[in-house]
Amino acid sequence: MIRLTRLNHLPLVLNCDLIEHIDVTPDTVITLTTGQILRVRESADEVVRRIVEYRRKILNTEEQDIWTVEAMEPEELEAARPAVSAEGTK
Repeated sequence: MIRLTRLNHLPLVLNCDLIEHIDVTPDTVITLTTGQILRVRESADEVVRRIVEYRRKILNTEEQDIWTVEAMEPEELEAARPAVSAEGTK
């Protein structure tokens, strides 16, 4: 999710996975896969920069989690596993 600003200065948090394309007309016009159109104050370059920053943040977190798990000893992995009760299984 990225934070943007509508033309009327109201804040907006957008799921950037829904962006189909961005036009500059001179306003920045974002068309979503749902067909909805949003006009924002940020430039197209700024929107793209925020999307890239957001995706890097997500990928770095996942990458760190993978390395953390791989570095754990078997006893630590077992202790970190969620407990499953016999009642919860069928």
